[in-house]
Amino acid sequence: FWESWSETVRKVTAPTQHQRLDEEGFLEVLNFHLPPAPLVRPIQPSGLSMQHFFDSDFGKWIEAASYTLKAHPNPALEGKIDEIVEQLAKGQLADGYLNSWFIRREPEKRWTNLRDLHEMYSMGHLLEGAVAYFEATGKRRFLEVMSRAVDHIIDTFGPEPGKLRGYDAHEEIEIALIKLHRITGDQRHLDLATFFVNERGQQPAYYDEEAQRRGKDPRDYIFKDYSYSQAHMPVREQTQVVGHAVRAMYLFSAMADVAAETGDLSLFAAADRLFDNLTGRQLYVTGGLGPAHANEGFTREYDLPNATAYAETCAAVALAFWGHRMAQIELDGRFTDQVELVLFNGALSGISRDGEHYFYENVLESHGDNRRWKWHYCPCCPTNIARLIASLGSYFYTTTPDALAVHLYGANTAEAVLGDTVVKLSQETRYPWDGDIRLGVSPAAPKRFALRLRVPGWCREVKLSVNGAFVPVEVTKGYATIEREWQAGDEVRIGFAMPVERLYANPEVTEDAGRVALKRGPVVYCLEQVDNGFAPQRLRLAPGAAIETAYDPDLLGGAVTLSGSAVKASDAGWSGALYRSAPATLEPTRFKAIPYHLWANRQAGSMLVWLLEA
Repeated sequence: FWESWSETVRKVTAPTQHQRLDEEGFLEVLNFHLPPAPLVRPIQPSGLSMQHFFDSDFGKWIEAASYTLKAHPNPALEGKIDEIVEQLAKGQLADGYLNSWFIRREPEKRWTNLRDLHEMYSMGHLLEGAVAYFEATGKRRFLEVMSRAVDHIIDTFGPEPGKLRGYDAHEEIEIALIKLHRITGDQRHLDLATFFVNERGQQPAYYDEEAQRRGKDPRDYIFKDYSYSQAHMPVREQTQVVGHAVRAMYLFSAMADVAAETGDLSLFAAADRLFDNLTGRQLYVTGGLGPAHANEGFTREYDLPNATAYAETCAAVALAFWGHRMAQIELDGRFTDQVELVLFNGALSGISRDGEHYFYENVLESHGDNRRWKWHYCPCCPTNIARLIASLGSYFYTTTPDALAVHLYGANTAEAVLGDTVVKLSQETRYPWDGDIRLGVSPAAPKRFALRLRVPGWCREVKLSVNGAFVPVEVTKGYATIEREWQAGDEVRIGFAMPVERLYANPEVTEDAGRVALKRGPVVYCLEQVDNGFAPQRLRLAPGAAIETAYDPDLLGGAVTLSGSAVKASDAGWSGALYRSAPATLEPTRFKAIPYHLWANRQAGSMLVWLLEA
């Protein structure tokens, strides 16, 4: 499953995204030696142009492309990256500052509006790209450029006298700084990330002071209050996920990173509370999040509209970042369950099966007016989903000196190091289409360690065996542990039962009252008009009705589909009337459901996740 998607990203997505970046004028911003061209993204009422953060888009593209280079060297692709790096190096100011907008257009305004203009957000994505490119190729040029930029940020921001006590309203630099710290071991990088996390939301509000220095009224702010940027209170005091969804997920990922590096349990506890709030009260069944267009984020708890869902692809991608980081601190399946949920549903729906069309918003109901686009006015999502898929191998396993955890399932081979022993791993499986997994475990020398296998939260029945002998299953926090002396050629068999499951929403989610969603294993399903011949909004599914499964090799690369008997509302007797005193008659029909992530890859038509029950 994932190899197919990974190959698509490598062969199609990475090259076409570079082409789009060029065609849309994103790479023109790197012509530091030329007068700036007219804006291709005009200034918005907020005072922000999407062009303010063009640097972030090719930063993410470099990161995604770099992950593909790890296993598949490509000199032509490296050449494209090197060209961008050289342009950045030539444009970088003597003090290390690096942001194409401010260097070319408004150098006098740098660091004057962290609330609105995404300066460090853009540098953060460039830094993540630099780290990924260094790890993939060993080339240090980009890493050195961005390290100089970080040195400049360290000289400018911090708690020391004479420095600005500010932080970017769009979190991201914090994540990048931790990645840099893990390469360099430089304590300053960790300290700066920690400062940005700890300083957020402190009083007096930095954004108020900043606005006053610009001669502006702090109350004249399009988003009214700083909850939009999770800066309304210190992070350890926050208990509800609010504001812009992507920003929130980036912040909480950074909180987990800092907690992991420093051992700060108070920071982890805050992130843990927020994780529970999100997944227990504000998360779509697909793993999408952030229902509102107005703030690209959250409104109130249990507000989960379907047809108007915003559920930005970037937000789902960032939830995977957060969940994976939380599981590194505390091995708990409730974190990794959400990683798997978004991977197979709310994030993957953001990219087409051909690898070059996208969704920014991921609705759960459509009347045929939602179609994928080749590029977007604000194209943050294409590069985000590309870098997630391209880096997915790093999400499957983690190790300690005496344990190896298996978080995700899918055909792959890997090598892990436990202490001084290399362990070769292999998974053979058709997951997610079935739950049978053969896991090969071959240490270079016999070694005793604990193998911790995630048992997905959706699984009601699991069977385990080692070398043909059944093993009793005891699950602790979502993981089953097998501890023994492992030897080359050992084989673990895992069997997850995968019946079709009907899901019902909490009564507080009034949008889904009287409705049911279908899920099999980690995959959420939807009905499309193209498969059923009518708008699925007319369908009624009887409680307890049998649902059949079948693998369709011709459906967009192959997928398991669901089908069964149902009823639909008939047109009979309406004679063009809009209303009448008798309900619509119901007539027998059949239905077919496909994985949600595959919708909108064929002809236009209605789609529905939450089905009415008869």
